[in-house]
Amino acid sequence: MTLADVLGYIAAFLVFLTFSMKTMVPLRIVGICSNVFFIAYGYLAPAYPLLVLHTCLLPLNIFRLQQMLTLVRQIGEATQGDLNMEWLKPFTTKRTVKAGDVLFRKTDKADSMYFVVSGEFEVSELGVSIGAGQVLGELGLLAPDQVRTQTIRCVKDAEILHIAYDQVRQLYFQNPKFGFYFLQLTSRRLFENIARLEKRLAEKGA
Repeated sequence: MTLADVLGYIAAFLVFLTFSMKTMVPLRIVGICSNVFFIAYGYLAPAYPLLVLHTCLLPLNIFRLQQMLTLVRQIGEATQGDLNMEWLKPFTTKRTVKAGDVLFRKTDKADSMYFVVSGEFEVSELGVSIGAGQVLGELGLLAPDQVRTQTIRCVKDAEILHIAYDQVRQLYFQNPKFGFYFLQLTSRRLFENIARLEKRLAEKGA
């Protein structure tokens, strides 16, 4: 058996190993190792299609691993301090909203959440303002029927970051810390709503 054969078998085993992994960081690390072994195998064999393929895949896997490690670190920081979605920006798409536009209406199908970069929104049913740095639409993911519970209207031209619930679910399962962060985020919103309701009931009873 030649050195090239040994490297090829090791690379193939590492690829097999990636299919048994449930989290993205170890998967990316093993993927990078398999890329390195396939590059060596492709050079020595020689097997140029494999060499070209894994030469292209190696920087991609390194980039994705760096993204995931940054995300995990920022999630850890987020759970220690103020709750915001700044660290989720790489996983979102940008969108502008004009004053007077309705972002979504109560009972609409809920399929995404938003981070307010600039501008201002209002929760129509409550008269509550939502400004830069705050999150919109996260409760819809937890609603049994996944519909919007409030109407959100833009009152000042705004820029928002959009992330689909499917992406949120992937991040939730790939990163346990993100799951903890998301529970903190939604719990805070629920407690704020309860406190607001209790205040209104107290004012009516006064």
